[in-house]
Amino acid sequence: MNPIAYILDRQPALVIDGALATELERRGYDLRDKLWSAKILLEQPEAIQQLHYDYFKAGADCAVTASYQATLEGFARRGLNETEALALMQKSVFLAQEARDQFWAEESNRVGRTKPFVAASIGPYGAFLANGEEYIGNYGLTEKELMDFHRPRMKALIEAGADMLACETVPCLIEAQALVKLLGEFAGIQAWISFSCRDELKVCEGDTLADCVEQIESSPQVTAVGVNCTSPIYISALIREAKKVTNKPVLVYPNSGETYDPDKKDWNNHPVQQFGEQAKDWYEAGARLIGGCCRTTPEDIQVIASWVRNQL
Repeated sequence: MNPIAYILDRQPALVIDGALATELERRGYDLRDKLWSAKILLEQPEAIQQLHYDYFKAGADCAVTASYQATLEGFARRGLNETEALALMQKSVFLAQEARDQFWAEESNRVGRTKPFVAASIGPYGAFLANGEEYIGNYGLTEKELMDFHRPRMKALIEAGADMLACETVPCLIEAQALVKLLGEFAGIQAWISFSCRDELKVCEGDTLADCVEQIESSPQVTAVGVNCTSPIYISALIREAKKVTNKPVLVYPNSGETYDPDKKDWNNHPVQQFGEQAKDWYEAGARLIGGCCRTTPEDIQVIASWVRNQL
């Protein structure tokens, strides 16, 4: 079953959750580590489960797992062997599933809702580098090298029972093509592909979003395409660019509008105001999956979800 199509058949838009890592930081957890949110997956997994639950309670139809920065190579730097690393990746799925099942077990939470699903995060190669490269994308790797890098995590997350994959913050066409080709090795799994963009036209490496979407959207395993971890000021224009070349649902989950400094490991603290209220504009531009990325909160997602469900 395509969980995106199932929900969009029943409501005008699908609500994705918000930030995971930066929200954990806001709650007092220390993520100053190359593993980022995967550090909490290793050390304090109960905090991740609670945050997933809080996003469901806020109105999210989908939880994106804490596997964005979880890789064999990254865990190896912390002394974990392959078996241990793969088990942690799968734990990210189990935590989201447990939060979803806990939420859904409460009858009052089902009123006016469809059962939420779990999308397993496949972060870009640049996330493993932990130097902001996912906002640049000039890796110098071949398509095959990128496929080999992503394959173990993709396999582990699928085997853990994720409902679909969230291939996110992709800065360049070659990585998107590698991910789509890799999907072909796993029958029955679906994914969304979401790019990080530098402005209202181009993905971070420099190709236009329209060209990137056009190159990958023919895959039957790609069920939605769009943009994430990009400033809200560019989102409406980017939605229109994507809509020119695809009939698949367009998804957007921007960051708060702040700029990340990879050297200082910090944000510039100038967020776009009324983030959640902008969901109306993004919907009118053509987006059908809407949520938040870095520095957004359950409160932002609640605003989006309230607006969506008032349209029913």
